[in-house]
Parts: sequence; C-alpha cells; structure tokens
Amino acid sequence: MTMVDAPARPNEPLAAYAALPPPPPSIDRNMAQADAPAVDQGRSYGGLRWGGKLRLTNGVATLDGASGGGLAGWAVIAGRETVEGIGGSAHLTFAELPDYNWQSHGAAIGLFNRLELSYARQNLDLIDVGAALGLGRSYVLNQDVFGAKLRLFGDAVYGEPWVPQLSAGVQYKNNLDEAVTRFVGAKSSDGTDFYLAATKILLAQSTLVNATLRYTKANQLGLLGFGGDRSDDRSVQFEGSVGYMLSRNLVLGAEYRTKPDNLGIAEENDWLDIYAAWSFGDHITFTAAYVDLGTIAIADEQRGALLSLQAAF
Repeated sequence: MTMVDAPARPNEPLAAYAALPPPPPSIDRNMAQADAPAVDQGRSYGGLRWGGKLRLTNGVATLDGASGGGLAGWAVIAGRETVEGIGGSAHLTFAELPDYNWQSHGAAIGLFNRLELSYARQNLDLIDVGAALGLGRSYVLNQDVFGAKLRLFGDAVYGEPWVPQLSAGVQYKNNLDEAVTRFVGAKSSDGTDFYLAATKILLAQSTLVNATLRYTKANQLGLLGFGGDRSDDRSVQFEGSVGYMLSRNLVLGAEYRTKPDNLGIAEENDWLDIYAAWSFGDHITFTAAYVDLGTIAIADEQRGALLSLQAAF
C-alpha cells in the first residue's frame, strides 16, 4: 500500500498525517471536483502518474479477489494510483484449518482510482473430508471469481471525515466442480454477487471503518455452489471491518462477515478474523490473521491461520 513522504517518524501513528495540508488538486481538468486529489509524488510517464496513495490505504486482497480486508470487501480501489494514473496488485493467500487447506491467487487493476477489475482463483483442499464424502482424499474444489468495482463518490482518506468513499461492485463466480455442488444440494454451480461498500480512514484517529452490504446466495463463497434446498433466493449479508493504524507501516484490526445458510446438508456460519497487516516499503504488504470460519460442510470449528502476500504498484 502507498504513502507520501511526511515528517512523521516511521513508528509514529498515522494521526501525524492529519496535520499535513491536503495534496494539490489534480491537473486533469476533466476529472470531477469530488475526485480525490492527486499526490505530488511518484513518476509520470505518458501523462500518467504512477503511485501516490498513502501506505495501507488501498487494502489487501479479499478471499474473493477484490480490494479490502481479508474477509470483507471495502470501497477502496486496487493499486497505488491516484485519479491521474493506473495501478494494480497481485496476491497469494493461504489458510490452514483443522480439516481444510485454502489457497487463492489473483490480480486486480485500478483505473484512475475510479474503477477496479479483479480476478481470483480459489482452491479448497478437502483433505480427509473429501474421503468422507466419497470424493477421495485431498480432493480440491476450484472456483474462478471475476469482479468489477466502481467508486461512486467520496474518498476514503481525504474530504469530510463523515463522508466515506462509497463503491458498488459485482462478482461473477464460476464453480468448476458442478457435480459436487449438485451432490450437496446446491441449485447452481455459478452465480453473481452484488455489493455496496462504504470505507473511511480517519487519519486524526488513526482508525479505519468499513461497512459492506452484499446481495448473494453463494454457499461458502460459492465453493459449495449457489442456493439450495433451504433457499434459492439472494439475501442481504453484512461485512464489517475496523482497524487501528499503529504506524504508517502497521495496522491491527478485526472483521466480521455474515453468510447465507441455504443447504440443509451443510450448515454455514458467520466468519470473523483478527488481523495484522505490515507494509514493507511502498509495494509489498504481508497480512497475518486468526480466522474463525465455523462449520464448513460436515466439519465444524474451523479455526486457524490466514497468511497473504500482496504486491502493488
């Protein structure tokens, strides 16, 4: 995640940035005045400015591939770019649970801090659960997630503290194991999520707050298909995040994500995590989290560790 040079020492809270004047306005006269101002830092090529965001303000990759926290989607746009540039990120995520192993990887592009396009491949290793279900030990469920997110108004960092950045997003999820999704009772092997996210970073308080509403019928993010015998309708689910920035390089926080419970054979619980994200320079972020994912399919008490590495430009 990105930042500008400031007089604060590396270990001081980000509240030190609150005393800084806002960066100069964008030189692109075609941009709306409500757009976040560009930061006078970074290099320019062909009229585009590369970099400019404060570190730890463009989020990390969620399990769905969009920018946000580990579990919850945020309104921020991928990459280090401002309204004058193009940026992007790539991530690799692992989660080790008592009865499953999770791995996902993907990339996202941010266009002028306005539009995000993302892709993620999700892989869930069933280990012994696969054998119990007759699929074979270490059977892996696979899913592709294609996403788009549009910043509607506001800025997560600048502007009035009571006006958040608001973004709308859509994710098309294609499960590659249709036979398994049908076996557990899902109505479909593909589906589309819609969400609305609001994010604000209060520099004076070194605090991040996020709330997201998701309209979905995905079972375990779609890895167990979409809809089921209990319900085949989308429902509104909540994703929330809070974070405290101990320094410009470190943020601690927690997240909570509610989920639909559509399958009679596979109870589904809400998710939560406690996370720490470290920024190593302007381009690399490492996230470690304790996650409680509750019951997944026939295995309950799925608590473990999540590790994620992201590179951004």
